[in-house]
Amino acid sequence: MHETMDMADDPEYEEEEPSFSDSEDFVDDIEDDELLSDLMREKPLEADGIDSVVVVDNVPQVGPERLEKLKNVVNKIFSKFGKITNEFWPMDNGTTKGYIFLEYLAPTQAQEAVKNADGYKLDKQHTFRVNVFTDFDKYMNISDEWETPEKQDFKDFGNMRHWIEDPDCRDHFSVIYESGERTAIYANDAKESITVEERARWTETYVRWSPKGTYLATFHQRGIALWGGEKFKQIQRFSHQGVSLIDFSPCERYVVTFSPLMDTKEDPQAIIIWDILTGQKKRGFHCESSAHWPIFKWSHDGKFFARMTQDTLSIYEAPSMGLLDKKSLKIFGIKDFSWSPGDNVIAYWVPEDKDIPARVTLSHMPTREEIRVRNLFNVVDCKLHWQRNGDYLCVKVDRTPKGTQGVVTNFEIFRMREKQVPVDVVEMKEGIIAFAWEPNGSKFAVLHGESPRINSSFYHVKNNGKIDLIKSFDKQQANSIFWSPQGQFLVLAGLRSMNGALAFVDTSDCTMMNIAEHYMASDVEWDPTGRYVVTSVSWWSHKVDNAYWLWTFQGRLLQKNNKDRFCQLLWRPRPATLLGAEEIKVIKKDLKKYSKIFEQKDRLSQSKASKELVDKRRAMMDEYRLYREAAVQTLLEQKELRLELRGGVDTDELDSNVEDWEEETIEFFINEEIIPLGDL
Repeated sequence: MHETMDMADDPEYEEEEPSFSDSEDFVDDIEDDELLSDLMREKPLEADGIDSVVVVDNVPQVGPERLEKLKNVVNKIFSKFGKITNEFWPMDNGTTKGYIFLEYLAPTQAQEAVKNADGYKLDKQHTFRVNVFTDFDKYMNISDEWETPEKQDFKDFGNMRHWIEDPDCRDHFSVIYESGERTAIYANDAKESITVEERARWTETYVRWSPKGTYLATFHQRGIALWGGEKFKQIQRFSHQGVSLIDFSPCERYVVTFSPLMDTKEDPQAIIIWDILTGQKKRGFHCESSAHWPIFKWSHDGKFFARMTQDTLSIYEAPSMGLLDKKSLKIFGIKDFSWSPGDNVIAYWVPEDKDIPARVTLSHMPTREEIRVRNLFNVVDCKLHWQRNGDYLCVKVDRTPKGTQGVVTNFEIFRMREKQVPVDVVEMKEGIIAFAWEPNGSKFAVLHGESPRINSSFYHVKNNGKIDLIKSFDKQQANSIFWSPQGQFLVLAGLRSMNGALAFVDTSDCTMMNIAEHYMASDVEWDPTGRYVVTSVSWWSHKVDNAYWLWTFQGRLLQKNNKDRFCQLLWRPRPATLLGAEEIKVIKKDLKKYSKIFEQKDRLSQSKASKELVDKRRAMMDEYRLYREAAVQTLLEQKELRLELRGGVDTDELDSNVEDWEEETIEFFINEEIIPLGDL
């Protein structure tokens, strides 16, 4: 210690500094990306700007006198996709050469212009062809040698429609309970549902079935996942941060997702359309509001989808996801539209504008030919209701006739399968609560009036051009109509505020099969076959009595299933039958023959169930007998200990130690009867 102190105090002692220089043979093998990864990520990329330039071909060749007008037209078309910062019009002897160069502010805007304007028909002689300038380098450098594409491994997800092959024809349904913590898939059975699959935290919010029942969609913070096959394996996943709403195309080829979190002007991400088979993003769209979901409505075959904005109806075609004919329909004041469920026909309505009456228009796609136009007067509001096969369209028209203050409702019934689409009118003088078409028929049901005098009426659209009122029921506790998917039967339900009143109706003769109640019921769901119907109280709408009850179509209660914080029940849809109309007729004709087979099968299943129940009870009895014998043996073994603890008094027998008993008499006053002597 002293030596060290002395050396430090010595003025001649100087401490040698360490050298930080690299040796002469040192080789620096550390890249900047590894050493400064966080800074290198923010390093601007070199760009010459040509990826923001598009080349537009097939532009009209004009002279100086028409050039300015042409520039205005072209700018109006192409400025929709972004800000144009520069443009160049090559000239030859005073006329344009037939192609131009446009530069956008960002490459994404240039890509949007190519996607939407390529193929745009300016007039009969000129159809634009649009390419990004960088495409020329790509096409010039294509190799002349053929390269065989890499073979992709086939992923076998099993039988995607296995549940349809169930010999007992059990339909599946999904149940979310424990406030969303658990999700289960059940196979329906009249006695007790069978668990097919159950998982914890399978979804973060809710689930959705695809239209044909092939996929189950689950929601997650980072996107959605699709599940299917016998073991519900993950089929596909789509990354869309904060996704909250989805919609499937009817053909199950595409899925549409919406997220309120992701959207920019340059790269639309609010709504994304995905290809289900490949997982590829097909196109993104902006979205100002999701109040009326779905934003895009699909045609029945999934070939077209449409979107309504202010004074515009935009129709897109799949799989290109581009605008039909490269332009939208300008419809001033358009309020609502809807596709026919059976044809590529679109219906929309426009309100009155000064002296121009309101109108409902039916147009065929993709020709845009107007099939029928119906003018309407003194209109307050309209609602479009298609029958499931597209045979009829009902337009519910709320009007205020001149000279009156009240609102009158008309049902304008369009007969879509008849020549020139004739229209019948049914006038209702009371307020309309609910309207619903019979899915596979020509009847419709209406709830009208005001509580407590709510009436239900049933109408039949006949082939002779008449609409007949079949039956009316008065004083109904109902605010919703739920038809069986197969028609004929329906449930009139008083949901939520009406305490779950239920009326089961057979519309073939308009009889009330049963009147029941599921207190505070919030939802009614028919199974795809129309044999069963479920009523439920969701935890999302009511915090107590959460359960779902299973009924027959006649209103006979089969099961009460109480689930802790039950949230949602959805039946798995079935794809359309492969049987033709003639084959279905033959089956209906021979129904009695099939009925005997099914009745015999039902008896066998009941006897099997009875045998299983007896075996279960026997096993429980045997278990109890063994337990009792063990308990008696323990009691005998501990007798000496009990005698010792109780001073030799045997308390095992009721009549033991009789000499120490004391007798006490207790009297109770029962009643008093007074008999007047005068009556004797």
